[in-house]
Amino acid sequence: MNSFLQFILALTVIVTVTKIGGYLSVRFRQPAVVGELLAGITLGPTILNLMQWSVFSDQHLGEFINHLGEFGVILLMLLAGMHLHLDDLVDSSKVAGLAGTLGVITPLIMGWGICVLFGMPTRSSAFIGLILAATSVSISAQTLMELGILRSKVGIAMMGAAVIDDVLVLLGLSIFTALTGSQTTTGIVEIVTILIQMIGFFTISIAVGMLLIPRLTNWIDGLHINQGIYLYTLVVALVYAWTAEAIGGIAAITGAFLAGLFLGRTVQRDRIIEGISTIAYSLFVPVFFANIGLHANARNITGDLIWITSAIIVVAIISKLVGCTLGARLGGMSLQESLQVGAGMISRGEVGLIVATLGLTHGIINQEIFSITVVTVIVVTLVTPIILHRLSEGTLPEHSTQPILSPD
Repeated sequence: MNSFLQFILALTVIVTVTKIGGYLSVRFRQPAVVGELLAGITLGPTILNLMQWSVFSDQHLGEFINHLGEFGVILLMLLAGMHLHLDDLVDSSKVAGLAGTLGVITPLIMGWGICVLFGMPTRSSAFIGLILAATSVSISAQTLMELGILRSKVGIAMMGAAVIDDVLVLLGLSIFTALTGSQTTTGIVEIVTILIQMIGFFTISIAVGMLLIPRLTNWIDGLHINQGIYLYTLVVALVYAWTAEAIGGIAAITGAFLAGLFLGRTVQRDRIIEGISTIAYSLFVPVFFANIGLHANARNITGDLIWITSAIIVVAIISKLVGCTLGARLGGMSLQESLQVGAGMISRGEVGLIVATLGLTHGIINQEIFSITVVTVIVVTLVTPIILHRLSEGTLPEHSTQPILSPD
């Protein structure tokens, strides 16, 4: 079987099983994303080990699936941005700033502390703390969209805090790798360079988004190109995503989220959301959720590693919940709202996996510690929508019995 046929078969299995998982999850009154994540774990090396079946001999197949998943999360964050109002996000800046900052500091300290207690090297312990400081709000955004409360006070604060968290963690990653280098002077230069890149990206992207995108969107829409507005939207999202990571030094998903914020200010907003949702939820987003599970291999966690992993998982959940809840509370939110923000920030998702992979590549952590962090990321990502769903049950609007998007 040639590479293309293997790719088609793998994609068919992944999308079908993921959609079945989402359907069953909804039947059991849980968010669809929980079932989709479990489907990925089932297909991954922990249980079925799909990518190692004899029929899939192409060594690059996993890489192709991974790229599809990365595109899926870009579309997911684009849609999340389009469902929010930029003015509301600015109004929640105090809560977002406090929740995002404390949501980085608390896991960083607690993660480092628990690893030191288990006798891990100081350098590796500090890096695990950095991994736990990361947040991937894409899972929470999906859950909030299913519940119909993404544009609530909690949802807006959560998305703003996630952007701040992303910037702080990636800045911390740059500082960490720079300071562990051989030259202190060179490290300082690298830190300053990263700061300049981030400031430059946000300045230019905001200017383009506020001044150019509304006019350009109207012009493209007026050309009456077949499906032109959807193609244009994808191009804008991809440009923002690429620029964010390649030039701004931050995660591509943050760039996609910003693109969604600015496209959400256009008169074509509802039409764009409908079209992009069809593209995203029919293929790319299910692959993204399944791909998270495909990275997890719980079989590597044996003996004493089970206790270490369990402890890190508990710290990962508690530290994020405590830090972000405290930040939101200091920002003026009620205790229930603050807990919802804290729960929504627990997920680490692809950002945590990216940081962990960089640590393995640069020799900061070994393969054993990498397996621990990957399993931790998967578990906390899995429990996030469950916790968030439970904490949000009493605050759902009457019309939210159906999700504002229909991924399943």
